[in-house]
Amino acid sequence: MKKRLHTRQATFRQLEVFREVAERLSVTDAARVLHLAQPTVSTQLARLAQALDAQLFEQIGKKLYLTDVGEELLTTSRELFEVLDRLEMRLAQRAGLSVGRLRLGVVTTAKYLVPGLLGPFCKSHPQVEVEFQVGNRAEIRRRLQDNLDDLYVFSHPPRELDIELTLLTENPLVVIAPSEHPLARRKRVRWDELAGERWLMREQGSGTRHAIERHCEAQGLRLDNPITIASNEAIKESVAAGLGVAILSRLALTHMAPGNLVELPVDGFPIANSWYLVVPRGKQLSPIAEAFKHYLLSELGAAA
Repeated sequence: MKKRLHTRQATFRQLEVFREVAERLSVTDAARVLHLAQPTVSTQLARLAQALDAQLFEQIGKKLYLTDVGEELLTTSRELFEVLDRLEMRLAQRAGLSVGRLRLGVVTTAKYLVPGLLGPFCKSHPQVEVEFQVGNRAEIRRRLQDNLDDLYVFSHPPRELDIELTLLTENPLVVIAPSEHPLARRKRVRWDELAGERWLMREQGSGTRHAIERHCEAQGLRLDNPITIASNEAIKESVAAGLGVAILSRLALTHMAPGNLVELPVDGFPIANSWYLVVPRGKQLSPIAEAFKHYLLSELGAAA
């Protein structure tokens, strides 16, 4: 009689090792995260594959790929560890403790918003372990689709996915220029006065670029001579150096921005934009995730 899956000699540690390798598709990276030697990771994977009597990975050239069984096991192991995390947190709550793991995925511009709120929360919950992932809209959308985090912050939520979203706060997009720009001291700037300016833009997949392109298409505006730069900090430095002008989140401008940048009062700006808190519909949040969600909403509501 064939053994049922839960009676085989697979361990939680082996599943944890497998999950780290499967999510990174790299034994080296997983070993570094797990603080294990690479041979130890490989041994754990081999024992797990033997226990399940299945091949979990295949290597083509230097690249590692999940097999169909590996894909199924990754989905199941994520669900399993999520249940165990919730159990640990609920047991801790019964004992009057605030412990557990809080996993956040935020788009790049939200890194100016969330850390300032996360800091005080962590001080009041010192035993909470935080995993804070920052990426462009496309990267965080993939994390949301794969259910890798507890909570997500988007400026343009992927409404085509089955999600629940809550408005957090406004995130207006403004035109920025060097302080010595000829239009810097004007009280009003027409769009056509920016003709010939070189525009510095975030990469494709960025929520900011998505908002700008949608606004320009709706208003019939053109962005001439665009240069793609993959970070807000690099865009700000490039604008300050006179390379061009840009459209960024006002918070990105005011947060640690060089003093030689200004917001231009361009007609039709700022572009209305917002940050949203997003979770997959039906996701059962851990007590810590629920606590941080309520904290975010209360703090941003009080600041509004």
